[in-house]
Amino acid sequence: MNRYSTLEIEHQGKVATVWMNRPDLHNAMNETLIAELTSAFGQLQTDDTVRVIVLAGRGKSFSAGADLDWMRRAAGYSEAENLADANKLAAMLKAIYRSKKPVIARVHGAAMAGGTGLTAVCDVAIATANARFALTEVRLGLIPATIGPYVADAIGWRQARRYFLSAERVDAATAARIGLVHEVVDAAELDARIAHIAAELAQGGPQALSAAKDLLAALHEGSPWDDDLLADTASRIAGTRVGREAREGLAAFFDKRPPVWQQEQ
Repeated sequence: MNRYSTLEIEHQGKVATVWMNRPDLHNAMNETLIAELTSAFGQLQTDDTVRVIVLAGRGKSFSAGADLDWMRRAAGYSEAENLADANKLAAMLKAIYRSKKPVIARVHGAAMAGGTGLTAVCDVAIATANARFALTEVRLGLIPATIGPYVADAIGWRQARRYFLSAERVDAATAARIGLVHEVVDAAELDARIAHIAAELAQGGPQALSAAKDLLAALHEGSPWDDDLLADTASRIAGTRVGREAREGLAAFFDKRPPVWQQEQ
């Protein structure tokens, strides 16, 4: 694993925690943090010792969004330079969203703008009661573009129409109600809850977890009225059943023993 200037990566058992480590700046995103998150998630995909990834922030906040110095520099960029910059941010968000391994967001404090986007790209999001979210871009004459597909996917189009336009602050309870986070817990319980969910995720077969995420992508725009989709799902389960991992999982179930990927933990 590379050495990073804006991240710390901790390993505990099968769980890797990627800590954004700019606490004095509330883990605001700049070019370096974006590049390092892209790199870290890329490397973790090929680390067979890691089954689950947690994305977290050091200090008082998860992520306060864009770094002010970065925003100031971007204001002077040409359109071509802005496009290159935006593509790097888009690539980072995609790297997390399309991770083959489950990703949990550990959210506390500010999770504004890009921080809201980082919450949305994770498979599971657990927040403390003091977490705060907002899509503040329109108040700066901007739009929540690169994070938009992920946030709209998380909260639904009807809610997105409100919050993309109003830029209202969203408390943790509201974030849970609209689907941005899955659970809200007391700060003292956050790490224990994250550890429990990570342990639950790690019980799944590594290949099955990856295949389940691929299945979700196929189902996203699908319908039970789509015969091609139904045929695709039948093909997927048939192919999965003959695989080594499924054979081991079923054999373990009938033998009343843990499958090998659980024995390794």
